[in-house]
Amino acid sequence: MNIGEVAARSGLPPKTIRYYEDIGLVRPQRSENGYRAFRDTDLHKLAFLGRARALGFSIEDCRTLLGLYEDESRESAQVKAVAEEHLRMIDDKIAQLRTMRDTLGHLVQSCHGDDRPDCPILGDLSGTNPLRR
Repeated sequence: MNIGEVAARSGLPPKTIRYYEDIGLVRPQRSENGYRAFRDTDLHKLAFLGRARALGFSIEDCRTLLGLYEDESRESAQVKAVAEEHLRMIDDKIAQLRTMRDTLGHLVQSCHGDDRPDCPILGDLSGTNPLRR
């Protein structure tokens, strides 16, 4: 398969596929004229990477997971550890987003949104807001 076909079948843009090749996540064969020649195994890896990235795994996590996927002597505990760490990071991010939302919600409620120049939102951003919690 050429890059256009593997892109259509994997759902990944050609630019992403080239990047994954550049960083060594996939290694398509090359034809005599130098064009990439993707195999079914490359397509499978790309689909795997697309799904892992859609779940928010970092490139390094993807590299680890792909290595574990290809290692028949792997222990599922190794895979679970990577997934648990990623889940912990997601939970931390959700907590941060909730805090940000609460703070911004409080500021929006505190702003009169009228013709006056005073604004607790700008005051908070500048560090001069007396409403800061």
